[in-house]
Amino acid sequence: MSLVGNLEDLGLGEILQIVSLSRKSGVLSLYSRGREGKIVFRQGQVIRAIIDGLQSHLGQLLLKKGVIADATLRQALSLQLQEGGKERLGAILADRFSVPADLIEEVVREQIENTVYALFSWEEGSFDFELRDTVDAHDEPRQDPSQCFLEQGLNPQFLAMEGSRILDERRHRGEPPLEDTLDREDGPLLDSCDLAFDLIQDEPPVESTALPAKGEDRIVVLVDDDDLVREQLASLLSSWGFTVHDFSKTEDTLIKIDFLCRDGFQPTVLVDLIMPRMDGTGILGGLELIDLIYDNFPHLTVIVLADHHTSNAEQQVREKGYPLLLKPRRAEISDPKTFHPFAERLQSQLSGFTLEKTVEGASQTINLGDELFREIGEEFVPVSVPEAQGLGISLLRSMLEELNNPSLEGGIPLLVLRFAAEYMNRAVVLIVREDGIRGLGQFGVVDPEGLADARVRDLHIPLGVDPLFSRVITARTAVKEPPEQNEWTRYLFEQLGGGEPQELFLGPLTSEGKVVALLYGDNLPEKKPIGDTESLEIFLAQAGLAMEKSLLQRRLKEKDQEGL
Repeated sequence: MSLVGNLEDLGLGEILQIVSLSRKSGVLSLYSRGREGKIVFRQGQVIRAIIDGLQSHLGQLLLKKGVIADATLRQALSLQLQEGGKERLGAILADRFSVPADLIEEVVREQIENTVYALFSWEEGSFDFELRDTVDAHDEPRQDPSQCFLEQGLNPQFLAMEGSRILDERRHRGEPPLEDTLDREDGPLLDSCDLAFDLIQDEPPVESTALPAKGEDRIVVLVDDDDLVREQLASLLSSWGFTVHDFSKTEDTLIKIDFLCRDGFQPTVLVDLIMPRMDGTGILGGLELIDLIYDNFPHLTVIVLADHHTSNAEQQVREKGYPLLLKPRRAEISDPKTFHPFAERLQSQLSGFTLEKTVEGASQTINLGDELFREIGEEFVPVSVPEAQGLGISLLRSMLEELNNPSLEGGIPLLVLRFAAEYMNRAVVLIVREDGIRGLGQFGVVDPEGLADARVRDLHIPLGVDPLFSRVITARTAVKEPPEQNEWTRYLFEQLGGGEPQELFLGPLTSEGKVVALLYGDNLPEKKPIGDTESLEIFLAQAGLAMEKSLLQRRLKEKDQEGL
C-alpha cells in the first residue's frame, strides 16, 4: 500500500484509520508550510511521532515529570556511552536505577500522543506513506533524537478520534494549536542512544455480535471503480429501498464502513473484485478490500462482484464464505437481456436466499500483469468475446471518459487491458526497453502446467530482429494481419503455449514520442478473425497521451515540492 496526496483532500484522521485497518508498517511523512512531521507505524500501530525541532529527549521529559533526578540521568547516560550505546536508555534506567517501567512508558505514550495531536492542526500541505517490510527500533538508534519509541505502539483509530476532538475543543476555546505547546529540542542529551519500550496495549473493545432485526439496517456500501456500472447499480439498489453509499476507492470505502459500524449500523458491502489497489498499481483491489473487511469487520455481509471469472481470487473469496456474482460488462450494462437476470440474482442475495455458488467451466484462464500491476498470478476465465463491430462508438466514448478522469492516475494500464478483453480471447502486455521487448503480463494464455505467467515473464525478443515488431515500433501504428512464419514468431507462440492464430493484433502505446509498450492479442484457441479494432487503436493512442500527461503532472508536482 502506498498513499500520496494533499491534506486538504484526505485529513490525518482518515489517513490514520486507513493505515490502522491495513495493518501495514511504514513511515507517514507530512509537509506543511516548511515543516515536516513523521509518524512511524508497525503493523498498523503508531510507535513513533516526530515534528522537526519540537521534540525533547526522553531524559529531559523524565526530568520535567519528576520521574528521575538529574544525577540519575547523567549516570545512566554515562553508562550508555561507556558501553557504546548498545543498551537503550530506558532499559538502563529501569534495570539499573529501579525507575518504574510503567512511568517511563507513560511519559513515552504522552509524548507520542501529543505529537500526533499537534499534527491534526496541519490542514494544508501534502503527505506520503512509505511502505516498509519492517520497522526496527534497533536500526541506527541515533536517528531518533527524541528517544520516544514504542515497540507495540498506540491504536491509530483512538488517536484519530481523540485528535479530532482535541482540535475541535481548542478551536472552540480560541486556544493556539497544540503544536505551539510542545517542548523544543535543546541540551547536550541529544547525543545519547535509542529507547524502545513495550507498551502494553489496552484490551480491544469487544464487538457486539448481535445482529439487528431483519429490515432494520437497509444500508449498502458499494465500491466499483467503473463510474457507469456503479451509477447503474446504485440506482437499482435505491429503487429497492436501500440507502446506498457508493465509492470508487478502497480507502473512502473503509472509512465509511468504519463510521457506520461505530454508529451501530451493519451495512451490506458490495465489492467490485477487479479494480485498482490502494497504491494505484494492482488490479485486484477488490480482493485487498475484502481481506481488510474480513479482518476488521468479520460480522458484515459482503457480496463480491466481477465482470470476469477469476479462479485464484474466487477461491480466496469462497474461503471467506462470501458469495460472488458475475455483473454485466460495460458493453452490456444497458442491455435488459443481460442486466435483468443479474438484478434478480443480486436481489436474491440481498434478500437472504442462498444461491448455487458454482462457476461455469472454461478451458482458458486470464492472468493480468504482475510487474505491471504487482499482481502476477491471478487467473481469469473470459466471458465470450463480442464481435468488435458490436462494441460501437458508445463503448469507446465511455472508456475515454474514464481515461480522462483526473483521479485515474495509475489505472491507465488497467483500462487498456479491460478494453483489449472486449476484442480478443487473449493478449500480452510487453514493455519496450533498450535491451529488447520483454513480457510483463497477460490474460487468456493457457498452460497445462500452470506456468503461463512464468512463460510471459521469460519472453524476450531483441530489438530489430523481428520485422513485425520493428515495423510497429518504427511506424508507431497498429497492425492486424496473419502471422509471418519466422524464428521469432514461432518463439512467441511457443512462449504463449503453442498453437498458431489465424490473425494477430499488435498495437503500440506511445509516450513522449516513443513506443514504451506493446499490446499483442489474438483469438486462440478459436481460429477466427479478430474483427474491427479501430476503436481499440484509438483508445491505445489516447492512453499513451494520458500516460504522458500524468507523467508531466507528476514532474511539475515534484518541482513544486522541491521549490517549497
